[in-house]
Amino acid sequence: MEVQETRVQTDRIFTIPNILSMARLAGVPLFLWLILAEYDGWALAVLMLSGVSDYLDGKLARRWNQISKLGRLLDPAADRLYILSTLFGLTYREILPLWLTGALLARELMLLVMVWILRRHGYPPPQVNFLGKAATFNLMYAFPLLLLSDGSGWLAWLASVFGWAFAGWGTTLYWWAGILYVVQVRRLVKADATAD
Repeated sequence: MEVQETRVQTDRIFTIPNILSMARLAGVPLFLWLILAEYDGWALAVLMLSGVSDYLDGKLARRWNQISKLGRLLDPAADRLYILSTLFGLTYREILPLWLTGALLARELMLLVMVWILRRHGYPPPQVNFLGKAATFNLMYAFPLLLLSDGSGWLAWLASVFGWAFAGWGTTLYWWAGILYVVQVRRLVKADATAD
């Protein structure tokens, strides 16, 4: 397996990129409550702030040489928690169909199994690749648009069209990235078995 290793440049916890990631994580329960309580405007604002902070934390960490082990854990954790909370909220409100939620959750379960296999062989979780990031961005565009589509008028119709397009692309890329992770894990386990 080709392990993409980003060099850790600091062990400090309280860097600006890490604080941005922590703030993003803290916003997850607020975001979920806003969706469930149907405060859609505020939920969209929190989601947009999350997207901006997601972009900034990675950019600042690279620019200021503040890439850390904690940051490498917080960033994908925040992405996944926003996706899971949005899935739960939009499915609960019947904006997302169960089959789509099931498809995205099945992919998450598959990755958890892969991480468990890697740990058994003494390897860290795979780094997020470009495809996985692209999938997450598509889903992060899809969810607010689908939330906006829960209404009437031309804006809701337009949000529905683009929201479902991004959801389709995001789900496809999400599974594609997941399958690539499975292939990487399989190669690694096979190489370990050959080395024994």
